[in-house]
Amino acid sequence: MLRIGLTGGMGAGKSTVARILTELGAVLVDSDAIAREVVAPGTEGLAALVDAFGADILAADGSLDRPALAARAFATDEARATLNGITHPLVGKRTAELIAAAPADGIVVQDIPLLVENGLGPFMNLVVVVMADVETRVHRLETFRGISRDDALARIQAQATDDQRRAAGDVLLDNSGEPEELEPQVRELWERRLVPFERNLRERTRPVRGDVRLAEPDPTWAAQAQRLIARLAVACGDKAIRIDHIGSTSVPGLPAKDVIDIQITVADLGVADALREPLEAAGYPRLDITTDDSKPGTDPALWAKRIHVNADPGRAANVHVRVDGWPGQRFALAFRDWLRADAAAREEYLEVKRKAEAAAAGLNDPAAIEAYLAVKTPWFEAVYPRVLAANGDTD
Repeated sequence: MLRIGLTGGMGAGKSTVARILTELGAVLVDSDAIAREVVAPGTEGLAALVDAFGADILAADGSLDRPALAARAFATDEARATLNGITHPLVGKRTAELIAAAPADGIVVQDIPLLVENGLGPFMNLVVVVMADVETRVHRLETFRGISRDDALARIQAQATDDQRRAAGDVLLDNSGEPEELEPQVRELWERRLVPFERNLRERTRPVRGDVRLAEPDPTWAAQAQRLIARLAVACGDKAIRIDHIGSTSVPGLPAKDVIDIQITVADLGVADALREPLEAAGYPRLDITTDDSKPGTDPALWAKRIHVNADPGRAANVHVRVDGWPGQRFALAFRDWLRADAAAREEYLEVKRKAEAAAAGLNDPAAIEAYLAVKTPWFEAVYPRVLAANGDTD
């Protein structure tokens, strides 16, 4: 199943997005609703809270008096830790139960207000953030929830900033305008990204890629790569020695194909093969193809690697799994650092990329990629010694 993390600041319209996605067929797992459910009358959660904080946290009808609980639970760090120690495991257990009950081909939307604050993005296949400017959010909180302006601003300021949400979000939905402007965005997201992403994940296939074309430098490429790296780190666990953003998109200011390249460094090819299942389950199907990236004067066997791609049709990415210390692993990092440090090298490489782009024009994949690489490969072989020298690598 596909797991989507949905978040947004107070008043941004997250609940509206959750409702639309549910109407389209998503399975909603609402963390706020779960938090209320696990401390409802008659639950072990409520009983544990009473044991910890006393019976006066109960209302007259036996339900939880939340202001009374807050007065006690947030009085000290120790009391807050006690509260979290009771409720967090129960919320986690119930969340896991609801996700496990979802269909294998389901799209599960986890509505988590504090997703960014709690660093939960790496555990999702995709993070959707609902955005709205502060004044719009304050107006909604005043109008629809009866919250005073000062209180609304205080609550907003206590949450993650818009910049933090942008860095964490794979998809940003703009809800600063009229209510009817939001639904078309959500429907397009569902039809063009979420549904095909779920299918690719389930079938372990790669998305169809478009023309081989250079794009202008995107200042968000680095943040996008970091989100991928965080998810890959979860999938790999301790099997990854390091995970790096490599390739042209890792070089600020350099035009590139809009494809993020990531390198996972492992101890040996046996580990690379052992990672096939966890990477595919996480949404990175492996391509069973043979590549020869070797350079003159080196042992071709030491350039072997495994290649995975991102199943997300909205974010093309190649994941290269290479052995620590082998020439290909070292060259990928050295080449990136060489380009970052040398403006003349960047210009030289860009000229080669432009020629490769022209060679691939009008062709379909895989012929386009073959034509593109046919231009670039001889240049890579020629600059290999220069890159090693610049990096102080004499091997």
